[in-house]
Amino acid sequence: MKTPRQETLTGRPRPAARFVMLAWTLWTAAAVPLAARAAEKTLQMVKMRDGTRLATDVYLPGEGRGAFPVILIRTPYGKNQFDRMAEPANRNGYALVVQDMRGRFESEGHDALVFHNDGWGTRRDGHDAIEWIARQPWCDGKVATWGASAMGISQNMLAPDAPQALKAQNVAVAFSNMYTQAAYQGGAFRKALVEGWLEGNKFSPENLQTVVENPNYNKLWQDLNPEAQAHRVRAPGMFLGGWYDIFLQGTINSFVTIHNQGGPGARGHCRLVLGPIAHGRFEELTYPPNANDPPKGAQPFRFFDHFVKGIDNGAEQDKPVNYYVMGDPEDPDAPGNYWRTADNWPPPSRPVNVYFHADGGLRLRPPSQTEAARSYRYDPKDPVPTVGGQNLNLPKGPMDQRKVESRDDVLLFTSDVLPDPIEVTGRVRAKLYVSSDCPDTDFTVKLTDVYPDGRSMLLTDGILRARCRESSERESLLEPGKVYELTVDLWCTSIAFNRGHRVRVAVSSSNCPRFDPNPNTGRPFRADKETRVATNTLQLSASHPSHIIMPVYDGATGDHGS
Repeated sequence: MKTPRQETLTGRPRPAARFVMLAWTLWTAAAVPLAARAAEKTLQMVKMRDGTRLATDVYLPGEGRGAFPVILIRTPYGKNQFDRMAEPANRNGYALVVQDMRGRFESEGHDALVFHNDGWGTRRDGHDAIEWIARQPWCDGKVATWGASAMGISQNMLAPDAPQALKAQNVAVAFSNMYTQAAYQGGAFRKALVEGWLEGNKFSPENLQTVVENPNYNKLWQDLNPEAQAHRVRAPGMFLGGWYDIFLQGTINSFVTIHNQGGPGARGHCRLVLGPIAHGRFEELTYPPNANDPPKGAQPFRFFDHFVKGIDNGAEQDKPVNYYVMGDPEDPDAPGNYWRTADNWPPPSRPVNVYFHADGGLRLRPPSQTEAARSYRYDPKDPVPTVGGQNLNLPKGPMDQRKVESRDDVLLFTSDVLPDPIEVTGRVRAKLYVSSDCPDTDFTVKLTDVYPDGRSMLLTDGILRARCRESSERESLLEPGKVYELTVDLWCTSIAFNRGHRVRVAVSSSNCPRFDPNPNTGRPFRADKETRVATNTLQLSASHPSHIIMPVYDGATGDHGS
């Protein structure tokens, strides 16, 4: 039977699949070898609770005799691309099971809405797959799940109320809330990510149509928000992410909610690993080799061996949080560029307000003028182009922003040259006091590290659609000319700004095609093609002191590794 996705099946891995294979290699490099021959694959058509059959490959260790703990991967990219992952799994004493998700490649069914069939609703494909595995004679009743990106998302979706056979998870670069992290960050549609991923992987057009027709948080998105179900998760997880990854905040939120609020077995037993990586390669900065060598507490087989096999290997005493403090990678004497451990997230820090001034300064002292503001014109037909950041199918990572910082619709605020290093670790937010002559518009904020040679290297950024400033469920349009207080979430970072560098914040109203440009009309999302040019004003006075809130690291010194 031909499936809707068979025409896309080739021997060449897609970019997303290549990234997943890279992630597997990176995080399993320290696996302990066991004697094993090359794995042989058998195909099973596994029936779900509604009768739909999903194509499932099984790889057993050694001669295939006996019962083994099992690692499960569920993928929308084609199970045949994961053959190479059987060897390290089998070598470490685990059977590997790889399954095509519903409606994908060799599996039956329909793929819309992707991930909706994997959760805790009427269809529970992830639960059904685990229960089937646990019944097989080659399974010892213990199952772990593994995967990055879409395979990580499928794990997050199946975790709430999963069968007792699920003992541990290894989740890399995955959202914990599809609405806020994948579809509508800050209320703004993540155009390049959503359209590029769905169309590039030839998903049913119904997927994109459904996302576009639901621009506000509602029941659809509640069913794609595993973060809110953390209390129902019983298996501990190791969550791996990157400072430039598209789902950075999802990785962090998964750990924070499950580690601190999860059910028995999960609470207090999770791990968080954050490195200087993106969802694929970036090129404008190269971090030292130690960036690819996280501490032993970040090794997935060490984690699995303890929580799945019950081996007393010291994993229970590993620090829950391992994160890489970025620094200037071109200065061997620069602070940062090492791994640090912590007992929880966020690490100890103190919020420091750094204020925007009308002369373009970024200072610790608030402005003193009774009246001060800066305005710019934002034209949706000429948006600020995306340059780097947390992207999937666009150039990504810490790219130099100078090519867009010279635009008239970008406001820059830059600190003096730093006489001493400053470390910022944690969640960054900007508090803006703004007005507009349009009923709706967007506000974007970027945080950059300005090098002595003038490069303005992006660290993290955020956006807020003004109509969503009070709630993502109920919109509230702007009154022209009225001043509003907005909070823009820039997600998290960890950076040691080097002495001789400067800190910069850029404020604007677009970042396209990373985000869909706001037409400024106040009409429903994509109701028509009409646009308006907005005059947006950022207040910079004593009574309306726009500023960024920086989490300055306040922990003990000397608590870092290599």
